[in-house]
Amino acid sequence: MPNLTRTTIHDLPDAILTTILTIITDTRTRNSTSLVNHKWSNIERHTRTHLTLRGNIRYLLYNLPKCFTNVTHLDLSVLSPWGVSLDTAASSSLEAAVFLSHRLQSAFPNVVDLTVYSRLPSSILFISQAFPGLRRIKLVRWHQRPQSIVVGSDFMGLLRDCEGLDSIDLSCFYCWTEDVPPALEAYPRAGFRLVKLNLLNFALMEGFKADQILTITRICPNLRDFRVGCMFDSRYLGFLGDDALVGIPGNCKHLRVLHLVDISLAEREFDDQGYCREDAGFSIQGLVGFFSGLGEIEELVLDVGKNVRGSWVALEVLGSRCPNLRVLELGCFHEICKAIESHLDGIALCHRLESLSIKNSADMIDSQLIEIGRGCSMLRKFEVSDCRNITMRGLRTFVCLLRKTLVEVMVSRCRQLDASASVQAVDPISSRIRRLGIDCVWGDEEAETRRELGLFGNGFDLDDSEIEENRVTKRSRLSSVGESSYANGSSNNGFTVRSWDRLEFLSLWIGVGQLLAPLENAGLADCPNLREIHIKVEGDCRERPKPSQTSFGIDTLIRYPKLSKMKLDCGETIGYALTAPSGLMDLSLWERWFLNGIRNLTLNELDYWPPQDREVNQRSLSLPAAGLISQCYSLRKLFIHGTTHEHFMMFFIGIPNLRDVQLRGDYYPAPENDMSTEMRVDSCCRFEDKLNSCHIRQIPD
Repeated sequence: MPNLTRTTIHDLPDAILTTILTIITDTRTRNSTSLVNHKWSNIERHTRTHLTLRGNIRYLLYNLPKCFTNVTHLDLSVLSPWGVSLDTAASSSLEAAVFLSHRLQSAFPNVVDLTVYSRLPSSILFISQAFPGLRRIKLVRWHQRPQSIVVGSDFMGLLRDCEGLDSIDLSCFYCWTEDVPPALEAYPRAGFRLVKLNLLNFALMEGFKADQILTITRICPNLRDFRVGCMFDSRYLGFLGDDALVGIPGNCKHLRVLHLVDISLAEREFDDQGYCREDAGFSIQGLVGFFSGLGEIEELVLDVGKNVRGSWVALEVLGSRCPNLRVLELGCFHEICKAIESHLDGIALCHRLESLSIKNSADMIDSQLIEIGRGCSMLRKFEVSDCRNITMRGLRTFVCLLRKTLVEVMVSRCRQLDASASVQAVDPISSRIRRLGIDCVWGDEEAETRRELGLFGNGFDLDDSEIEENRVTKRSRLSSVGESSYANGSSNNGFTVRSWDRLEFLSLWIGVGQLLAPLENAGLADCPNLREIHIKVEGDCRERPKPSQTSFGIDTLIRYPKLSKMKLDCGETIGYALTAPSGLMDLSLWERWFLNGIRNLTLNELDYWPPQDREVNQRSLSLPAAGLISQCYSLRKLFIHGTTHEHFMMFFIGIPNLRDVQLRGDYYPAPENDMSTEMRVDSCCRFEDKLNSCHIRQIPD
């Protein structure tokens, strides 16, 4: 018999194999390919362009990898313990800092995009000297800005040494608004080169003032992407009025992305009708002039936080003067369209929009929503928030009009749209929608009865006898439907169960004390491809009695077989941190209630915000929470947005696949002179040594 040779992937020419490995973007998949043989390892190392360094910063000098010379995007922001300056990580001597700088430059000679955590200006100066060829940089600092440093000193060395810098991202960098303009004024040539500047940081106490924004845009006339937090309240000095609003596109004539957001979210107060107490500090004429200057705009976010009345006139100008506009987000805009008969006006004339977000539009009704669906026929993403007059009938008609294009819908805090109504409204696109956000507000039985009969928003009501008759009929129907109805594609209320085949992301808001269990009855029982879920829990635990159920119901998410990533945000849940009055629960018991059952999920990544007690400024992971999370053995990444104690963190050593653990709090690590027992630099180092030790933990890969 002839000797037949087998052809394998190793027989491919190196050029083709290199192209194949270059296409792979998933980090773990690339790591697996590098373990096949030496040839694949060399190709993978030379084709990798994105790299994130993890571990303890004190080992950076000695364990710096040298095989990723073609990396262009480098992330040093997750080296812990956070806040330790790079130039003092290895040693306090100047020679060690210079040596580390040369090592970084030789190990990553092609880096043009860098993310780095910087607590002191010396860290940024060190980075700018190590990577003078940077083009894009993102600075991260959760710690409070040191009071002793000179105004603007965080950015002086960066603007001086990196001559090719064209993008700066400060969205996660805590600084003062007074720091940015002086640095740009000191180096105007650097400002002239900037194309992208992100100053939208919600951690700031107040937004940038009008004169500061005009100074920044005057020094940076070539900006194409500008994002900034500001103030629109005329009661404060430095608010954005007509002159400042028109001056922004006047200084930067080629803007394509512009975000102007009022970051004073805590001060927003609305009346029963949904209007804010104050009007914005600019006029409709100023808004028209502002829109007229944005001829090249593609993405516009204007979240004002104050009333903008009669905005339909300005929005018509936006639709006619900005033909490239694709993404639009409006906050507190009222009368966005008039919806008179079949005539299109206002925002409905922005025909080329692909993404639209409407927040706090007090007078928005179903007819306006339907007009938007008729006019903006290319929408792929739609978000509506705090619009109290929209009903299920209007949203469902809107979705039907856009059923060929719409793939993402977010509904939040709309008074007449609870969870069941929202799911029924988007039911026409259940087979194509990929991202969905709803409020888990469970309607009462009477509201469900009205919704089934299609009587929401039509101006008349049901008699009590009709409601009771429908209620009896429904109960008899429920009693006659058994377990077999699920096999036939029917739910327990007699209606057909929809399969959300393409749904990959689900976002939920739920009030404290409520359960996740009714999520199945709301119509979301069958989501075979759901991979990520965000759950935000808000409310005051101090006003709630002890729940009668044993858990929040997080174990009910086991029905989603591909669920691997979850964000559980209890940061706005307020309670008693230490002691609670008789009959009430403290935060540790509430955390036990929230997390009970998480061991049944096969999560790969978990982001967790512990509840807090604002009176003592404490947001810390409790002992029950640490014990329950440690039982989720499939976890690989764990991010805790708060602080905790070292002996609680040691619970996580027993998770076999855990590789990446971070505490993300604005006071982590705790100062050495702090009297608390929370994590310090030394305790963090001890934990990471045990987490990464091959002698203590048998790490599979």
